[in-house]
Amino acid sequence: MASVLVIDDDPDLVLKQVHSILKGMDIPVESATTGAAGVQMVSELKPEVVLLDLRLPDASGLDVYQEIRQVDARIPVIFITTAKGADTAIEAMKQGAYDYLFKPVELRQLERVLHEALEVSQRMREPTVVAETLPEEDIQGAIIGSCPPMLEVYKAIGRVSGQDVPVLITGESGTGKEMVARAIYQHSNRGNAPFLALNCAAIPENLLESELFGHEKGAFTGADRRRIGKFEQCNGGTLFLDEIGDMPLALQAKLLRVIQEQSFERIGGNESIQTDVRLIAATHRDLKTWSEEGKFRADLYYRLGVFAVHLPSLRERGDDLRMLVQHCLRRFSRELGRNVKDVSPDTLELLQSYAWPGNIRELQNVLKQALLRATGDVLLPAFLPELSEGNTETPVETDGSPNPELERLVQELLESNSTDIYSVVHGHVDRMLLKKVLEFTGGSQHKAARVLGIARQTLRVKLKDLGISVTLNVENEDD
Repeated sequence: MASVLVIDDDPDLVLKQVHSILKGMDIPVESATTGAAGVQMVSELKPEVVLLDLRLPDASGLDVYQEIRQVDARIPVIFITTAKGADTAIEAMKQGAYDYLFKPVELRQLERVLHEALEVSQRMREPTVVAETLPEEDIQGAIIGSCPPMLEVYKAIGRVSGQDVPVLITGESGTGKEMVARAIYQHSNRGNAPFLALNCAAIPENLLESELFGHEKGAFTGADRRRIGKFEQCNGGTLFLDEIGDMPLALQAKLLRVIQEQSFERIGGNESIQTDVRLIAATHRDLKTWSEEGKFRADLYYRLGVFAVHLPSLRERGDDLRMLVQHCLRRFSRELGRNVKDVSPDTLELLQSYAWPGNIRELQNVLKQALLRATGDVLLPAFLPELSEGNTETPVETDGSPNPELERLVQELLESNSTDIYSVVHGHVDRMLLKKVLEFTGGSQHKAARVLGIARQTLRVKLKDLGISVTLNVENEDD
């Protein structure tokens, strides 16, 4: 069972905070007050995440961290320190620690970092299984399919996993590119080292460079401490860069150097830092065309594209849809507390007639919505959300720009010289999303958390932060 371990000689406050954050998530929280006891518990429990105090009565936190890495280098370790200088914590970050926080730990910051670390840990530990037939067991990380294009994907994973070269995974959004990246990682000779993922399209340009390469204290306004970037943090492991086609051109040159020389500089620094990271990149863009049009560096494209894996769209996979529907039903029925075991022929026919522009991700979303509406043990057409019947056109690729409402909001913030655009826009999106989902679930926070794929406690914190009040429908009064 997944667990969190706190190694601290005075753990009471941190333990209380962790228990509060994980309330209702069925994740045990253990504690040790010495480094030796902590390492022993790591060996016995193999926790998902470790929170480690830098100052312990019998050893330094850095020495304990090195022993934890020898047990399992994949365990995300979050350092907790009272020393504001935190030189030792920064050194630990350079050696692969997940993050470090200052005492007294701010609850919301701890909640964010802990949930992120649990997700990273799950990605590394969750086995990615390749299955040509429907697995007998409910395996969350299964790549399912037997159509010819998917058989070629399986062969490609087998060919490249053991080779320490960059890999480019292409395919439309929602086809499962990260799962393929994890399969390559888990079958590689770095499978026991860290695996970190970063979505290049989800992070503003000025923050993306810092996320990748880190920065020195004072490098720019707000840089109040040194930051260790993913390339330094993931040394010895595998870094997955999703939507690399959206990476700004200026950053692409720096990335190319890392691939060629395995070295880089932090923002605002002169020191050349060596790193040993295997890079796996993914994109839904046609990078060859983009490179010809000057939107993507041609030299980076050719360097990444030495070995490419292309994922077919869902509409190209024929009878795989039936297997995927059965697999998703079995998995989501358990998660959502439903007893749907089969799909009626007319429901399956309707699903097969749809073009699925959002691919597997859209299929999963549709089936989750259908299960929340379902009664009985057979999925009927009436339970499905509205689909565009007969829509078999290939989806038109958009330029990735936000919707007009968001564009107007961002423009207004820019014109007002706002210095908090990132949080304002995210709050706007969160407010719209949470209201829609809660409306869909009839006010049930339990169901909403499942649909969103987040912990119920996380949902409650977001609702409180955004000032959203929830009215529960009568039929959901058991929530």
